[in-house]
Amino acid sequence: MRERILLFFILSCLGVFLYVFQNHVDTVKGFIILCSCMILYGSYSFAASQYQKRKLKKHPPVINENYKPFVSIMIPAHNEETVITNTVENILKIDYPNYEIIVIDDRSSDNTASVIKELENKHSNVVAMIRDKNAFPGKSAVLNDAFKIAKGDAILVFDADASVEPDFLKKLVPILEPADVGAVQARKIIKNKDVNLLTRCQNNEYTMDAQLQLARDAVKGAVELRGNGELIKREALIDIDGWNNYTITDDLDMSTRLHIKGWDVRFCPDTCVYEEGIVFLMPLFRQRRRWLEGTIRRYLEYFWAAMTSKKMSLRAQFDMAMYITEFIMPLWFMMEVAFRIIKIFTDKIDPYSLHNILWSSLIVSAVVGIGFFMTIRYSLRRFDNVPRLSSIKQAFETTVYFLIIWFPMEIFICGKILFCKKDMNWGKTAHGLVKEEKERIKDKINRKIQELQNKLQEVLK
Repeated sequence: MRERILLFFILSCLGVFLYVFQNHVDTVKGFIILCSCMILYGSYSFAASQYQKRKLKKHPPVINENYKPFVSIMIPAHNEETVITNTVENILKIDYPNYEIIVIDDRSSDNTASVIKELENKHSNVVAMIRDKNAFPGKSAVLNDAFKIAKGDAILVFDADASVEPDFLKKLVPILEPADVGAVQARKIIKNKDVNLLTRCQNNEYTMDAQLQLARDAVKGAVELRGNGELIKREALIDIDGWNNYTITDDLDMSTRLHIKGWDVRFCPDTCVYEEGIVFLMPLFRQRRRWLEGTIRRYLEYFWAAMTSKKMSLRAQFDMAMYITEFIMPLWFMMEVAFRIIKIFTDKIDPYSLHNILWSSLIVSAVVGIGFFMTIRYSLRRFDNVPRLSSIKQAFETTVYFLIIWFPMEIFICGKILFCKKDMNWGKTAHGLVKEEKERIKDKINRKIQELQNKLQEVLK
């Protein structure tokens, strides 16, 4: 109820502000100020990341070879029999002396439990944990249960479809050593990015996120965990009482609570975790729905605590406040357009007159779109070495993808929070789709061959 009231208050204030702004203020000047602030902060973050890059190149950090904490690697698995064996076998190749792997079957209805038991029998450092069918649902609850038996001074969380290089922990662990660092996030990459347009746009989205996370890290901002490939200090986990069982985005919720408690969260762009992209539209909408709902609810729940926290740094507070605007902006834009359309009809003014054309709103949306486009293109060039022309094409595709996915999704989520009862609908991401896609293509080819054979037989007859 508190989240619902707060969201209603925010939307009401936004509506009143836009109404007054349109009627009593020079809209164009206001938009120029807003865009200038966004550009200035973006430029500052970009400059900071460039400075950090040059600094690290000139003075590489000294790695303490003696800092090798025991790491408990947790892999929650719900109906993951098609991928979990490959994931565990891959992680077992990690070149690190002190670790255990805890694979948790979360109330699966397939053969996941028996598969991970076989893995436990086969490998001495693999522990199989089978949750009761009536256990509390959700990834957070799974991780909290596993944490009770974990031996590690650091906890590494992977999704059931993850794969990494052998030097993963060697690169990630040193960043966790400073006393104020509570967690480190590795860069995420879509391993099946070439399947179709959706998977390519998802990978480009992750690449842009890597650039934004790197910039936030450079300014000591509110870097966020991403669920897959996150390394967390045991001390920090205990300090925030573990994972929140009542959130649908465990990673974002934890990131905010760590910052509130004064812990620094770092981002490591040189360490990558590979995961499957979603190849079909509806499962992608379900996943993004969960991400966006968890993000908005997280801000509604913790914003005041974050802004008044005496332990959270001012830079992290300011950075978090700036990033909240990316979720306010779609609502602001659509309310702005709605008010202007209403004004056209209520004032009985010629809809084609310059005064009523929505050009000021379009200017802002164009500036935002160009900002996304340029950030994506730069990220593709920097991280993936995509050729210039191809980076332009992919940046345009991904900008359109953002518009289609996020704008209508935000309206839906705000309506859900305002008018529907809160639920714990996880919207699980289906894994093993790389294999499914190959089988689908194979079946399609076989059907085509069979059709051609049938036609040939008819001709011969």
